[in-house]
Amino acid sequence: MDPAPPGSHLTRITTPWTIVRRAHGGAGDGAAGALRLLLQRYCGAAYRYLRGALRDEDAALDLLQEFVLRFLRGDFRRADPGSGRFRDYLKAALVHLVADYHRGQRARPRPLPADVDERAVAPDDGAADQAAFLHSWREELINRTWAALAEARPTHHVVLVFHVENPELPSAGAAEQLSARLGKPFTAAHVRVTLQRAREKFAELLLDEVAHSLGACTQAELVQELHALRMWKLCAPALDRRKGRSAG
Repeated sequence: MDPAPPGSHLTRITTPWTIVRRAHGGAGDGAAGALRLLLQRYCGAAYRYLRGALRDEDAALDLLQEFVLRFLRGDFRRADPGSGRFRDYLKAALVHLVADYHRGQRARPRPLPADVDERAVAPDDGAADQAAFLHSWREELINRTWAALAEARPTHHVVLVFHVENPELPSAGAAEQLSARLGKPFTAAHVRVTLQRAREKFAELLLDEVAHSLGACTQAELVQELHALRMWKLCAPALDRRKGRSAG
């Protein structure tokens, strides 16, 4: 799904937990918009996880519809930030959906179990489930970062995508092709500088996405999440720059 419009007041809600509370706060409190934003942000990760867990695209789409129905019905109003990270809560809900599917109990919608918040912080639900969900979550954060880069720095987005698609192409050759693609002159030196700035901006935006997914968190918790998602190496320089600006 597409990211929320840049001008939306909901983009100023900075954590998934506050969006959950707004989504279930009643029609007069922007509930519909908050609910839409939740689905925009997390349906991609949910679908990738379901498709990998079931290895059946049709079944994954069916369960995704059930997942959306439970959102719309308000089953996530029980979500509690005191019970762990939002992604842990979301994983527990999806694991439960898959378990229901395998037990053949999808005849009619069922509410999320009352103890799903406890499951979110319970011991290991299975290494395979954990690895699969982390992979889908990581992809969702990266995809959202690409979209954010395209919105914030369109030229940087084009140059970085071009480099990812053509990693071995020398700067001079890249400059020639990018000049044609962007309709403005590029030199080899310009390509190198723009690529460096694009990488830095991508890392900063990715750091923002990870921090947003955690909500209110300490720097130690942010670092721990970056390691868990295998994003530390990419984001560490951006985090250092951010700490330097704060210190200054």
